[in-house]
Amino acid sequence: MAFSLKSNWLVNYVKESREELRHVTWPTRQQVVRDTVVVIGVSVALAAFFGASDFGLNKGLQQLLTLK
Repeated sequence: MAFSLKSNWLVNYVKESREELRHVTWPTRQQVVRDTVVVIGVSVALAAFFGASDFGLNKGLQQLLTLK
């Protein structure tokens, strides 16, 4: 009997999940491509910014450590 309750719970969960997914408004292919390009662009810009900041701070620290 416990298996029956567990199985019933799982079946209900899957049915309700599928029903909820029918209500979702999925983005168009164009929206997905646009958003993906934006995410990649922002990631590259941030990587360049942090890379340049790291390089500059590293050079500045090296200059400070070589002062006598």
